[in-house]
Amino acid sequence: MGHAGMAAAAVRYLRSAGTPTAAGPVEPLPRPDLRAVGDDERAPVDPTEFRRVLGNFATGVTVITAPGADGPAGFACQSFASLSLEPPLVCFMVGRTSTTWPRIARAGVFCVNVLGAHQGELCRGFAVSGSDKFAGVAHDPAPASGSPRLAGAAAWIDCTIHAVHTGGDHLIVVGRVDALGTGDDDVAPLLFHKGSFA
Repeated sequence: MGHAGMAAAAVRYLRSAGTPTAAGPVEPLPRPDLRAVGDDERAPVDPTEFRRVLGNFATGVTVITAPGADGPAGFACQSFASLSLEPPLVCFMVGRTSTTWPRIARAGVFCVNVLGAHQGELCRGFAVSGSDKFAGVAHDPAPASGSPRLAGAAAWIDCTIHAVHTGGDHLIVVGRVDALGTGDDDVAPLLFHKGSFA
C-alpha cells in the first residue's frame, strides 16, 4: 500500500471511529516547546555510522525545482514524502546550508520531480552546486506554479510552500499540492540505496 493508500485508510478508520475529520473541525494538539539541543545533550552517535546505517533504507529520488527572477533553481533530494491527504500535503527536507533553498523560499512555490531509473546522470547534475544545473535539461512550466517540470520524470507534484519547520541541521518544508501528474507509466523509479543508485 502506497502513502496515499495508507492516508486514505487512516481517514476511513477515523471516520468509522467517530473522530472528526474534514467533515468537522479538528482541535489542534498543543505545540511542544522547541529549543536547541545543548552540546552536552548530544547523543553519542557517530555521523558516519548514522549515515551508514540509515543508508540501508532505500528511497526514491527527486529534483525540487522553483522559478526565479534570476533563472530557475533546483536541487536533488531523496528526503521527500507524502504527508496528508486532506488537505493534500507533501514534505521534503533540505540542509540549512543549501544555497538553493533561499531561492526556492523566495519563490514560495516548488515542483517535485520524481525521477525515473534512466535519470541518474540528471540527478548527479542537480546534486552539485555552483553550476548551471538546467543547461541542456528539457523542461516546461508546471501548471500552477510555473516551476520547471523536468522532461522524462516519472511523476511531478506542483506545490505552494505551506510551512517550514526546523529539524536539526535541516529544514522540513511542507508544501500544499496544487496540481500533479505522471509521465510515462512504464518508467521505473530511480532508487538510492547505500550511497548509490539502483
